[in-house]
Amino acid sequence: MKVSSSKEKILKKIREALSNPVPLPFPKSEGNTSVFQPQTQELELLFAEEFTKLLGKFAFCLNEADAKNQIQQLIAEKKWEHIYCVEKELADFLEAQSIHSSLSSCDASVTSCNYLVARTGAIVLSSTLQNGRTASAYAPVHICIAFVDQLVYDTRDAIKKMKEKYGNQLPSFITFAAGPSRTADIEKTLVVGVHGPKEVYLFLIDKASM
Repeated sequence: MKVSSSKEKILKKIREALSNPVPLPFPKSEGNTSVFQPQTQELELLFAEEFTKLLGKFAFCLNEADAKNQIQQLIAEKKWEHIYCVEKELADFLEAQSIHSSLSSCDASVTSCNYLVARTGAIVLSSTLQNGRTASAYAPVHICIAFVDQLVYDTRDAIKKMKEKYGNQLPSFITFAAGPSRTADIEKTLVVGVHGPKEVYLFLIDKASM
């Protein structure tokens, strides 16, 4: 088979390049360093910093009684009358008479979570806990109650724990919620609450003090 002169020139250049490799101009871009940064501070502090950077509102609670008191103060201050919650344990914690049955007309929804990712300030939620996919997304305000022992450092740690907990029966819906809904698609102007809650509150309870 006869090779054209132009093709032969290209092949010759390829052979020369392979025999004399050129050093990479950006060696660090080829995976020589890990994208996962090491932990440098306590998970509680790191999560609070990252969560508030994302416009989330963070409160640290000494115990469950302190959390209940702070949540009740928030509800009274905001004058919220209709609180939505589908998780029985949380509903009992908040007192049954304050629970509203309609998500579409509630002032705020209250949920638990699976884990908290400290490095990104994200809340890991699933359909298994919330009995569906809507409680944390459709209400105008989302209140999440979590414990210190639910903190993990990175996203891969949360995924690993979810797999360990559920095995082959992973929830049909798992989401990493990072603060209130926001977008800058329109004229690069940041707008909050377009396709999700306008406010997200995270009450972190220190179980060790109970």
